[in-house]
Amino acid sequence: MFNGKSILITGGTGSFGHRYVSTLLDKYSLKRLVILSRDELKQYDMEMKFKDHKRYDSNVMRFFIGDVRDLDRLKEAMCGIDVVIHAAALKQVPAAEYNPMECIKTNIHGAENVIQAALANNVDKVIALSTDKAANPINLYGATKLASDKLFVSANNMSGGRAKFSVVRYGNVVGSRGSVVPLFEQMIANGADNLPITHKDMTRFWITLQEGVDFVLKNLERMQGGEIFVPKIPSVRIVDLAKSMAPNLPIKIIGIRPGEKIHEIMCPADDSHLTVEFEDYFVISPSITFFSRENDFTSNSLGEVGVVVKQGAEYNSGTNPHFLNIEEIIRYNQQF
Repeated sequence: MFNGKSILITGGTGSFGHRYVSTLLDKYSLKRLVILSRDELKQYDMEMKFKDHKRYDSNVMRFFIGDVRDLDRLKEAMCGIDVVIHAAALKQVPAAEYNPMECIKTNIHGAENVIQAALANNVDKVIALSTDKAANPINLYGATKLASDKLFVSANNMSGGRAKFSVVRYGNVVGSRGSVVPLFEQMIANGADNLPITHKDMTRFWITLQEGVDFVLKNLERMQGGEIFVPKIPSVRIVDLAKSMAPNLPIKIIGIRPGEKIHEIMCPADDSHLTVEFEDYFVISPSITFFSRENDFTSNSLGEVGVVVKQGAEYNSGTNPHFLNIEEIIRYNQQF
């Protein structure tokens, strides 16, 4: 699907961007791969990392310094682009609580700019990365990502059937920057005498970077436009995570951080009438009607068929039927 295509990744120097670029270079022969981000040093480091890749070509892999807050720069970056993967976001929950307008500017205004730039350049497909925190949000980060999700869904009515816009929503990415695994590893390496946990009952959905990247790639093939794709992934108890990483260290309960939930949700009960279950993922259908195209989301372009879930069904990290035990967590974490 991606051979000969031009792809742009916003926020492409982050954890996801590194893995996505590696996967695309390994599997496909691209026409162009554009990385748009704000940090010139991260771009330089990334270029040095991939220079030795057998498919690296400076005429193919291009780095654009820019910010999703800047519509004009986005329009320039998207010239001739076929597919956009929107990964740029401010995503630290406590930081968003203390700096709300900055989070709104990047996550909401930035999403609108991505949409406008994609429409102006006749981009074929746009897929935006979201988060479980966008489902029934209680923190500002989650609220901005819910607003972003709604913008991308509604953009399908603005495109006149030309461009397609969809969203991928998933949980904690193992080993990504700012996540708990690198924090615990650093504390253990520095000789910590305990590991801090905010609440003894805390659970999270768990996914590796590669699983997240592969899910996005597959959904670019599946998407009709307007869906929110949710993978079926395991949950972990954060107490078990701490035990798996440092079985001999005591756990210290430090209290819930600003904006933090005990359990996360990816498919809310209030959206159950819109939620379609497939073999290994869910689709949350749009609540609005698209006037220029098909509105049936129980099947997709790959021929996969799903069924609408029962009324009131919810996909919750605390009631997930698949929990990793300590041995499985150890194996899972080795993958990052």
